[in-house]
Amino acid sequence: MFIDQFRIGPYLNFTYLVADREGGDGVVIDPSYGIDPVLAGIDAKRVKVRYILNTHSHMDHYAGNQDVRERTGAKVIAHRVAPLKQDLSVDDGDEFKAGPIRFTVMHTPGHTKDSVLYLFEGNVATGDTLFVGECGRTDLPGGDPAEMYDSLLRRVISLDDALVVLPGHDYGVTPTSTIGREKRENYTLKPRTKDEFLAFLRE
Repeated sequence: MFIDQFRIGPYLNFTYLVADREGGDGVVIDPSYGIDPVLAGIDAKRVKVRYILNTHSHMDHYAGNQDVRERTGAKVIAHRVAPLKQDLSVDDGDEFKAGPIRFTVMHTPGHTKDSVLYLFEGNVATGDTLFVGECGRTDLPGGDPAEMYDSLLRRVISLDDALVVLPGHDYGVTPTSTIGREKRENYTLKPRTKDEFLAFLRE
């Protein structure tokens, strides 16, 4: 399996091309603005893109959906409440496969109502729920600090330390991390009560 990480668009977005091998089946995660380098990567590695995975419904994470669809015929996957065109609607705990790669969905509202993580083969695509050293905003439409508390400090914190974190933006000191490192170093994952977390976000 390979994972190609593309930093594209004006907001330091990360788009990912994942496949079991060159010439094999794969997915594109969060196709952002300026999708041409990703399309070139798909062509160069002859990837049969089966799905486009959207972690949430902010435009910078799905702006390239149509271009990837037109190039590859891939189907769009998003959480069932995401207000965007989707071919396969998913919810917490759902699983699907692209070739031999199995993906599991974890619903993590807080940044948006439809935010999800995609776990696969020792990796987790975290979108704007978890960044390297930070978490997503909760003050935009659909954001909810209490839901972010549950997502981070009850769900994300329970994930295996060895999982490689593939964030939605290049906002950290490194482009990727691990769940274990984030538990140790990410101040948003510091143990807090819900009231303490809500006060922390207000600050």
